[in-house]
Amino acid sequence: MELYQVDMYKDETFDEERALYGSDGAEIVSCRFDGPQDGESALKESRNIMVKDSYFNLRYPFWHNDNLSITTSELTSNCRAAIWYSTNVNITDSKISGIKALRECENVKISGSNIVSPEFGWYSKAVQMSNSGAESEYFMLRSDELTVSDFRLLGKYSFQYITDSTFVNCKLDTKDAFWHAKNVLVKDSIIKGEYLAWYSENLTLDNCTIIGTQPLCYCKNLKLINCKMKKTDLAFEKSDVDAEVTTIIDSIKNPASGIIRTPGVGEVILDDPNSKARIKTLKTSIE
Repeated sequence: MELYQVDMYKDETFDEERALYGSDGAEIVSCRFDGPQDGESALKESRNIMVKDSYFNLRYPFWHNDNLSITTSELTSNCRAAIWYSTNVNITDSKISGIKALRECENVKISGSNIVSPEFGWYSKAVQMSNSGAESEYFMLRSDELTVSDFRLLGKYSFQYITDSTFVNCKLDTKDAFWHAKNVLVKDSIIKGEYLAWYSENLTLDNCTIIGTQPLCYCKNLKLINCKMKKTDLAFEKSDVDAEVTTIIDSIKNPASGIIRTPGVGEVILDDPNSKARIKTLKTSIE
């Protein structure tokens, strides 16, 4: 294990430009990054940083950091673009605000925290989120290897273009979620919102509840296992699908291929000669 000198900062206030720039080994406890000088980039180009019970109200504090721990702290809405280009980041029991709070980071763990940040998490890799909540637009755009559990999200356009990710026991209220997502498993979750997962590939929904209009269209290798669908009209258009749905579906429109099993369908719309999927209900089978 690498040993390094730790500088202790406690009950201090910093507001100057690059206040602790280039630190290597710092423990920051009950400090405030705020004040009239309005300085930015407080801990840019730093490593081995431990932050606890601290308050950040200035811009760009953690750029190009490695081995960063943030515990029981607050990054305010003024603390924009807080964590960029950083690796090995652990955020626990904290409030994360400010637009674009996390971007182009790798190996990030977030637990017990609350996020209010538009455009959060873009182009990041190997991010774990648990026991947390978020409000965001374009949440985690083009990110890879996400592991998300016991997570609540309110937003729009979430998880677009993500790959190789897993979601368990989540409540997602978000329009246009999982567009162009690839190799994604969502399990034991509730997904509410319009136009779910269009253009996705290798998406599996296992024991999920799906709520909202026009879900799951233009999908490739889409799989539903023991799922409920509520208020889901015009579902599965142009999709390659293998679905086991335990509730009546309001309407299905022109599924491209595969099979859809359901207790019933309010309306089946087949006005495209290229729609070849089978629809099997308790009463009838539509070829």
